[in-house]
Amino acid sequence: MSSTDVSKVKILIVDDSDFSRSIISKMLSEEGYQVVGEAANAETALLMVKEKRPNIVITDIVMPDVSGIELTEKIVNNFEGTSVIVISSLSQEHIVLEAIGAGASDFIAKPIQKQQLLDSLEKIVGLNSDE
Repeated sequence: MSSTDVSKVKILIVDDSDFSRSIISKMLSEEGYQVVGEAANAETALLMVKEKRPNIVITDIVMPDVSGIELTEKIVNNFEGTSVIVISSLSQEHIVLEAIGAGASDFIAKPIQKQQLLDSLEKIVGLNSDE
């Protein structure tokens, strides 16, 4: 366990499902993470990333207009220091590879298990703790 202060880790949740967003938000808040925003689509998410500068964006893949894969690419290419965790109920290997190829730091299949999410965040925060 790293000594990273999770309350300083800013997270943005992107999912077109209000239910999914609220579940993830609750999981993170219970653990002391700072959820700086929630977005229902990629367009809103990009504006929020620009404005709030989260350390980590958790995004669903299947969303209207712009997919989570495209969103991941945009964040990784335009916002240095922001990591992306991709979540999806689609967990076929090619989709996982596409997400990682787009620059995602991790992939979590839905339904999300809290411990899996926390492990993923811990891993990413650990990687970025040299700031």
